[in-house]
Amino acid sequence: MPRPRSKSISTKVTEEEYAHFEALAGDQTISEWTRDALLKAAKPSPAEQTIVAELLALRTILMNILFSIANREQLTSAAMDDIIKHADAGKLAKAMDRLRSATREP
Repeated sequence: MPRPRSKSISTKVTEEEYAHFEALAGDQTISEWTRDALLKAAKPSPAEQTIVAELLALRTILMNILFSIANREQLTSAAMDDIIKHADAGKLAKAMDRLRSATREP
């Protein structure tokens, strides 16, 4: 059984903004559409999570390779596999941290 909704969020919009939201709402009421839009905006989509995770993993891999090159270290296949495994291990958690902090900052 769904929990009753007891809290309200309110804002003022211009007539043009209201008309725009009304058009976007389609068959939904503006209140339902707004609630859905707020809930979606508050949580990153799986696509956003994946893209940020992959970018962070790529960044980690690149920085480790550049560090090895700068230190004139031999980059073996085994070392490369370790770098990739390390980058992949925490990429989703790091992505979620970044996405959460991005939504909190002005």
